[in-house]
Amino acid sequence: MIDPLFQPITINGLTIKNRIYLPAMHLGMGVEYEITEQIIDFYALRAKGGAGLICAGYATVDDLSGNTQNIGAHDDRFIPGLQKLAEAIQKNGSLACLQINHAGRYNFSFFMHGKQPVAPSAVASRMTGETPKEMTVEDIHETVNAFAAAAARTKKAGFNAVEVLSGTGYLISEFLSPLTNKRTDAYGGSFQNRMRFGMEVMEAVRKAVGQEFPLIVRMNGNDFMPGGNSRQELQEYAKILASGPADALCINVGWHEARVPQIVSCVPRGAFSYLARGIKEKVQIPVIASHRINDPETARELIQNNMADMVAMGRSLIADPLLPEKARQGREKDIVHCIGCAQGCFDNLFRLKHVECLCNPLAGYENRINSARTPHPKKVMVIGGGAAGMTAALAAHDKGHQVSLHEKTGRLGGQLFLAAAPPGREEFARFARDLARQMELRNIPAVFNSDVDEFLIRAEKPDHIILATGSSPWAPEFPGLNLPHVANAWDVLDNKSHTGARVAIIGGGAVGVETALFLAEKGTLSADMVKFLLVNQAENLETLYEMATKGSKKIILIEMLDKIGKDIGKSTKWGMMQDLGRFGIQTMTNTKVIRITPQGLEVDQGGQIRQMEADTVVLAAGSKPDTRLVSILKNTGIPFDIIGDAQKVATAFDAVHSGHQAGISIE
Repeated sequence: MIDPLFQPITINGLTIKNRIYLPAMHLGMGVEYEITEQIIDFYALRAKGGAGLICAGYATVDDLSGNTQNIGAHDDRFIPGLQKLAEAIQKNGSLACLQINHAGRYNFSFFMHGKQPVAPSAVASRMTGETPKEMTVEDIHETVNAFAAAAARTKKAGFNAVEVLSGTGYLISEFLSPLTNKRTDAYGGSFQNRMRFGMEVMEAVRKAVGQEFPLIVRMNGNDFMPGGNSRQELQEYAKILASGPADALCINVGWHEARVPQIVSCVPRGAFSYLARGIKEKVQIPVIASHRINDPETARELIQNNMADMVAMGRSLIADPLLPEKARQGREKDIVHCIGCAQGCFDNLFRLKHVECLCNPLAGYENRINSARTPHPKKVMVIGGGAAGMTAALAAHDKGHQVSLHEKTGRLGGQLFLAAAPPGREEFARFARDLARQMELRNIPAVFNSDVDEFLIRAEKPDHIILATGSSPWAPEFPGLNLPHVANAWDVLDNKSHTGARVAIIGGGAVGVETALFLAEKGTLSADMVKFLLVNQAENLETLYEMATKGSKKIILIEMLDKIGKDIGKSTKWGMMQDLGRFGIQTMTNTKVIRITPQGLEVDQGGQIRQMEADTVVLAAGSKPDTRLVSILKNTGIPFDIIGDAQKVATAFDAVHSGHQAGISIE
């Protein structure tokens, strides 16, 4: 039987070899709108990896539609670069599509040399903090023509298809939504009128590219914006698109302002496929499901169960460009999965940096890092089997060195398993297993329960050592640390410490927040329990919600700074802050712990001394690098590198990238 994931599919005469669609993602790799070698290398590798159809972008339609890091399609001078990109994708085995878009009120004036963003109405953007200029009817007509001209350039450049973005809170969806469209002319008011701009764009694009050229529309299945378009309205919009200009629909979810997480690890795999199914059941053209489809099994299930005709796997192919080919060859256990951390992809965009990846340190650096095998192989000893140590071992091995890894515990993964303990963070354990599998594939020996000392180092006689011993919990100095009801957060997350009904957590950084959410789940209903009780109508929805969010512990999170979660990435922080409130976790900022007492603890909050009762006090005040072996390494005279938390306590992203850099730098 043919794997449904690898059955060909046809979109308006274009036959695609499999059902895997790499959707457009803003990579931040353009320079003054021009295609760079970095962009070409990025997509060429994903084409080699076996994706059926690759959609690059988004590409701009005019000078108000994006920023200079975008791909440009708003002028003929960009056609040669677009041609190079299309050819690079095609000659490496995939078909090429280009997404065109206008950001509308989501654009920033500083990207446009002070020009004011435009939108259907002058409704301020929560994402940018700016109020856009309301478009005149003449502006609207010019923008419609700009979309058509960009589509014509796409076809002229040799792409196999064009996609128009009609979602995510960008311009077309701004016209569609009553939240951002307050117009009283023919482009506002009724749903029919609010659709007018989008339909004019699609019809103009169709006319520009001709009837035989595939036109894909990426649209929302749900905006997740209270007071915005309903799911039923968007299904109606899909029907009109499908009966007219569109040849396929790629179903997106949410706006950038939406309060429902969309791409991060707490979103279950394939969670939004119901939106694709709802539209697929109403149209006769191919429908592509999107978001958190990070493994072939999930993708296969969606196609097999008629939830969608294709699957969009974007960040999945950032993490492992070869995912499609590995799946085709039956090597799915060799895939490095996207874990939805957003640390290198989405968070980088807020820093105006190009896309990178926690799970794949080569993402964004394809063919830019010298990974040629060394002519002088060395014996390399890696001490520590966490994310940094394993990544360093893999990189050094691939460079041609003889590598061994020593781990003091009985398993590889280190703090990745602590990161995986809070609810919705289980994917971090998946990454630990993926790295361990990569070690196994390369036959890199791992010595477990190994306490490395000077004797062992001299016996091994390595030419180079990489120290990746990570960090250990740091405890602030105040009275009461040795009381029996005090525990450290690592032991709590590892289920090594029992906690009582009233828990005070000292430290409101990432580990403190994660520990609070981990404990808040205790006593709540699991997903399976909720479904069982819901299906059997045992309780009403309000009761089920309460039992799913109200645990058996009362938790207080104490932070001496003015904000909770300062070291948490932007993409995940807002969701975690929502969860603190949702689970009833009390937070105290600008609060200094004076001492831990037998009854709880004593704090200073703004000069006011308070006594707080707690059955358990959890220390989550931070970590310190584990550098106990540094002096020993210096004594040996063997060259060594210190990486990851052993060098400086930071994020898993930093650990992976410092490990990779250390591994490839050994000459």
